[in-house]
Amino acid sequence: MTLPPLRIALLCSLGALALAGCGQSKTDQNQEQAVIAKVAAPAGKSWSDTVTVTPDGGYLMGNPDAPVKVIEFASLTCSHCADFSEESHEELKRDFIDTGRVSLELRNFIRDPLDASAAAIIRCAPTERYFPLMANVFASQADLFAGAQANPDGGEKAMSLPPAQRFPALAKAWKLDTFFQSRGMTADQVNACLSNLPNIEKLEQSTNAAMETYRISGTPSFIINGQLAEGIAAWGPLRDRLRTMGVR
Repeated sequence: MTLPPLRIALLCSLGALALAGCGQSKTDQNQEQAVIAKVAAPAGKSWSDTVTVTPDGGYLMGNPDAPVKVIEFASLTCSHCADFSEESHEELKRDFIDTGRVSLELRNFIRDPLDASAAAIIRCAPTERYFPLMANVFASQADLFAGAQANPDGGEKAMSLPPAQRFPALAKAWKLDTFFQSRGMTADQVNACLSNLPNIEKLEQSTNAAMETYRISGTPSFIINGQLAEGIAAWGPLRDRLRTMGVR
């Protein structure tokens, strides 16, 4: 989904965005490469159950030393991101991540206050809950939208509040508190998470960094071994690219 050049200001202003060049890879990802050997997971574990938080604020699933490293930039309010989550879920884990040859780092790329609020709440949950919650919210995207659409006046009033009060008020107005309570979080956890402004600031900073470093302008977008995979925004083309790179 293509994004507007400037997103809505969540805390104050996102400011001017100076775009830098994309990361570069010396490997031609379109050229068929030799098959990569599988890498066994540690005893008693699977790679898809191995999740770590990266220095860039992403959540990495799989072998940290995988030869093929995929970064996905995704928005919880992006319908194409929800489609990718549904279409890729089992096959990506089974045939690519669990072989130890591919790691997936998911980074939130926020587009609006609803996206930022939901992303912040998910990131306040335990690390092992991150990927299941992201997948669940994508699958329940219609419910996420319905809560916000049912009370637009409440959302506008919340956005007029000081930042420290804004996001807890949005959660109540848009029923994000009850949405996430039904997924195992308490109302107090949601309120405490959204009252902590650094949680929102980190999301803004990582979104700006994605635009500046990789020229991300739409979601989902994928970086493969440091290179923006141009023209790939769905599971089928990404799967084909990974196979071409030797994961087959």
